[in-house]
Amino acid sequence: MNSDDDIESKLAHGANRYFGKELDALSSVEKTVLKKAVSRRTLARNTEAVYREKTGFGDRMADGIASFGGSWAFILSFLAFLAVWVSANIALAMGAFDPYPFIFLNLMLSMIAALQAPIIMMSQNRQAEKDRLAAAHDYEINLKAEVEIMALHDKLDQMRAQELRALVDKQQEQLALLTRAVLGKGSE
Repeated sequence: MNSDDDIESKLAHGANRYFGKELDALSSVEKTVLKKAVSRRTLARNTEAVYREKTGFGDRMADGIASFGGSWAFILSFLAFLAVWVSANIALAMGAFDPYPFIFLNLMLSMIAALQAPIIMMSQNRQAEKDRLAAAHDYEINLKAEVEIMALHDKLDQMRAQELRALVDKQQEQLALLTRAVLGKGSE
């Protein structure tokens, strides 16, 4: 039996033992986890790095804008901008570039909101995708840990059975020795 046949045999046994299914009935995630467990290879990977590789410049820029748009720095700087805008227009009174009721300011705020909302939604969608990727990876890790724990239980059960078998054999030898000793003394 070559090593490929041995691995296939271990995979088939593992599929039946740990998942209660035939090897062909396993999902791709279950097969991957089982192969990693049988080959004793790690499954962990940095999902942040995997996600970062897939994002483009626009995605990173949108995330940065959304991050800044939801910060205290943005709120305080925007409040300062509004205070300067209103103060400058009140101070200039007759020569104001945007007199009360600040229609140009209102237009600018509407345009900012119209652009900022979809950018934040794009960032939230990417965050949800990133969370799904991390959750799928966590599931794989948990599944592999469960398989490894069951394999350890099997090994411990096997060791315990061997140890009990050895103890019973040793006890049988001792009984045989005692029986011979008792029978030997009784014939004297």
